[in-house]
Amino acid sequence: MKPRTSRALRGSLLLLGSSLCACGAFASGPAVDLHGRRFDVEIAADEAARERGLMFRDSMPEDHGMLFTFDDKAERTFWMKNTHIPLDILYFDEKYKLVSMQQRVPPCRDASGNNCPVYPSNAPAQYVLELNAGTAEKLGVKVGDELKVTR
Repeated sequence: MKPRTSRALRGSLLLLGSSLCACGAFASGPAVDLHGRRFDVEIAADEAARERGLMFRDSMPEDHGMLFTFDDKAERTFWMKNTHIPLDILYFDEKYKLVSMQQRVPPCRDASGNNCPVYPSNAPAQYVLELNAGTAEKLGVKVGDELKVTR
């Protein structure tokens, strides 16, 4: 009986250690710099991740965001279905230049999503950065600003 307990304890400690390592890796993971401020970002690079986005989250740290990446440059449309936090949506071209933004976009309270407004890029974009609402204004972000991506 004791060897099993010891193995179980060792397994638990190993799992805990792995979890702590994963947290550390995320902290030094992908990041972007915008207007002199660094944001840790989650990357939404495939269709499933882009569809899910920041849905069902009740908060996001001030220094975090989500970066949506696409294979091509096109006009993009986002909506806030099941998104609980207001956001700034910033649209960038293939060279990471800001081409358009939608600021202080409110959550959509329509559970079906049928009546959620859409927020277009108003110009072709290849990357989209979502930040907490009001961040772009606080930073003084304007069209033409460059996003620096680090990994």
